[in-house]
Amino acid sequence: MWLLNKSSPKQDNMSKNSSPQRKSFFIFADMKKLGLSLWLFLVCITLAAQRDSIALVCAPWQTDTIQQGIVLKRHHFVEPGLFAANQNICLLEIAPGAPVTFEFGYEPRRTTTSEIAQKHGALAAINGSFFDMDLHNPVCYLRIDSVEVGVNTPGNDPSTRKYYQYGAIVLDQDSLYLIKTESERLWERTQPYSNIMTSGPLLLKNGQREQYRTDRTFVTNRHPRSAVGIRPDGTILFFTVDGRIKESAGMSLEELTRTLEWLGCTEAINLDGGGSTTMYVYDYPENGIVNCPVDNGRFDHQGERAVSNILMIKTLKK
Repeated sequence: MWLLNKSSPKQDNMSKNSSPQRKSFFIFADMKKLGLSLWLFLVCITLAAQRDSIALVCAPWQTDTIQQGIVLKRHHFVEPGLFAANQNICLLEIAPGAPVTFEFGYEPRRTTTSEIAQKHGALAAINGSFFDMDLHNPVCYLRIDSVEVGVNTPGNDPSTRKYYQYGAIVLDQDSLYLIKTESERLWERTQPYSNIMTSGPLLLKNGQREQYRTDRTFVTNRHPRSAVGIRPDGTILFFTVDGRIKESAGMSLEELTRTLEWLGCTEAINLDGGGSTTMYVYDYPENGIVNCPVDNGRFDHQGERAVSNILMIKTLKK
């Protein structure tokens, strides 16, 4: 009985090891390990971001002057690429004061970006906002020359809008700027703009990142992307990155936002992407398609999708 009740030396040691002081030591040690792991992770993320930003800015871009103040830049980033992936990027820079006007193009039945651009005599164009593949109509607000041709489809609450409708492009002849919308679904109807296209999410505004949902694969997964960005000096960027193929992975919205920041943008908005992503430049080979639209699943210029609307620039008539 005595042996059963008296603690053995081994039991005494175990008791000492499990003292509050000993437990605190192990907890502190574990916290130190966790802190070191987190620090190393953050360092790796920072170094990767620095590598990507340097690779982007210092890339040997293929550069073509389209006309005064309009420059097309293209580069195919291969291993290690950008964000540890191959990426094919096209970038159209429109300098402040360039002799051009901005316009929206729209067709009641889906038509390719190049066809709409050619119909309107555009110098260059990028696909526009979201639309219904079967019904052909825009699913985001669109007004052209004061005529409403599309409205925002409702969210779960019919009075509010979907998460990709919280930004808009406003055109005023030779000016283009981005605005943040209100949550009311038909708020645009109260606005005085003659030409407005709702899209989104809005990525950057006044140099600050906008909040967007992170519970949608549309946001978190890599896809082909189209976007518009604005630099502080007024330079406007039309941007595309191809995706869904081994030659170009595409980007998440977080990666797209970072890329536009590294390119100097303080304002930016996401457009329709996926198979719709298309950039057109007049009189270029491949019917003017300078990126690689992916609707055919190949890394070429033949996979252009029919869309509902586009954003284009036209030479200013003297």
